[in-house]
Amino acid sequence: MDMIFVYTTFPDWESAERVVKALLEKKLIACANLREHKAFYWWQGKIEEDTEVGAILKTSVEKWKELREAIKEMHPYTVPIIARIEVDKVNDEYAEWLEKVLS
Repeated sequence: MDMIFVYTTFPDWESAERVVKALLEKKLIACANLREHKAFYWWQGKIEEDTEVGAILKTSVEKWKELREAIKEMHPYTVPIIARIEVDKVNDEYAEWLEKVLS
């Protein structure tokens, strides 16, 4: 099973936790790491500054399309980032755990 990370951001802890728990329940991800950070970005012609919660979702490449669609459907942002990050190598124990959880 080929592992990938999927990165997205949320406006607050409530929405991040709600979406992540739903993705876990649907077995679209095996694990998620959430971290609050400061975000600076262009929106509607001006630079915005805000606090966001970044999420690194750990899953398999086979789950990518279904996961992407589920995130789009549940995400509170109009234009969320949903980035697939290829994992070059991962330790065997983790890969086995991931496969077991997602199957």
